Amino acid sequence: MKLVDTSMTMAELRSMAEGRFGDLVKAVVDVRRMIMAVDADLHSDEEALLLEHGSLQSDLWGINLYPDLPPAAWIEFDSMINIRPSQGNRSRGVDDPGMQSRITEIVESLVCR
Repeated sequence: MKLVDTSMTMAELRSMAEGRFGDLVKAVVDVRRMIMAVDADLHSDEEALLLEHGSLQSDLWGINLYPDLPPAAWIEFDSMINIRPSQGNRSRGVDDPGMQSRITEIVESLVCR
């Protein structure tokens, strides 16, 4: 598991994908602090790492990254940690398009394509 607070390469992501799931890397993004945790079996493990490093649960969103897909399709908004009716998100996805855009901006700033 890795905490990403500066940047990482797409080659690193590909290597993580190959080492764990084959084609994807699980990630959790902190939308307030603009950091993310990557490369764990479960989004909840990455969530725990970020919480230990000062993140707030309400700022954390789980995604999957597919390094070999084109830029328009490589981020999948799907995680059990995203189910939070108290914040208006009732699905495993990220229901708010504005939040999806924010997450995408953060991921694209942290991963050098």
